[in-house]
Amino acid sequence: MKAIKISNYGDATVLKLSETETKPKPGPGQALVKIHVAGVNFVDIYQRRGTYPVQLPFIPGLEASGVIEAVGDNVTVFRPGDRVAYTGHLGSYSEYTVIEADRLIALPEELSFEQGAAIPLQGMTAHYLIHEFRKPKPGETVLIHAAAGGVGLLLVQWAKHLGATVIGTVSTKEKADVAKEAGADYVVLYGKQDFVGETKRLTDGRGAELILDGVAKSTFTGDLDAVALRGHIVVFGSASGPADPVAPNSLGAKSISISGGSLGNYIATREELLRRSGEVVNAVKEGWLKLRIGQALPLVEAEMAHRMLEGRQTMGKIVLKVV
Repeated sequence: MKAIKISNYGDATVLKLSETETKPKPGPGQALVKIHVAGVNFVDIYQRRGTYPVQLPFIPGLEASGVIEAVGDNVTVFRPGDRVAYTGHLGSYSEYTVIEADRLIALPEELSFEQGAAIPLQGMTAHYLIHEFRKPKPGETVLIHAAAGGVGLLLVQWAKHLGATVIGTVSTKEKADVAKEAGADYVVLYGKQDFVGETKRLTDGRGAELILDGVAKSTFTGDLDAVALRGHIVVFGSASGPADPVAPNSLGAKSISISGGSLGNYIATREELLRRSGEVVNAVKEGWLKLRIGQALPLVEAEMAHRMLEGRQTMGKIVLKVV
């Protein structure tokens, strides 16, 4: 089978197409999935660089959609021919993968495989970020960094769906237009505007009750100033590098709370995986949550996909088409 393999950590050039892999076979409780579309995410870049070490060599990618080709013993929920999607399982930049069947979610016929590769990681990430820390309410303000990215656009839509006022930060005018189209009330071009000053100005000095930050190093210090009294900051990524440390006692001046988020901890059980994915799928089917597929590249162009994502040249989701 064809697969992208990483034999040593480094820049995007280490992503090499291999045709020497043999098709795996499912064991008890497992399913063999023929992958149609793989999702590309920043965590793939962290693993490729060695920031999040993975035993070498490895096939990157933690998210995909496809069709079950075979199942092992004791698999009763799924059968060959079922359309499925998943996240949290390494090796999606490939034609096939074997995965524990209880980590799969059903992909409805109404959704494309491209949409199926956008729902598991980014869709459920948006869901837990909105629901698990400080669920936005009408009258509150949510500040979302990288608001035109894959997760950012979903967060904008979900916060607006709950009645909040949304401020998004982006890097370009084009991305600002996309964030506004998704529902952002205000968009700040952080290269030209001070997002802290703009957030305070737009909230009459109050600040944002909730800040969702997947950028970290270049934004976190400003978050501490832009957040409202008794506000909450969630750091769930580090696109610009890890955030600088903060002294816990310094949070007392405004009674700020800070959380770190990682999707795996919020889909740790089958029950939670089904509930969270089900709510995301229903939102897409209802039409108020729209998945923007910014780029769909062939598997062989994985290097280009990583370069685009690292260079912040993408809007919405970027995927690799395997079939």
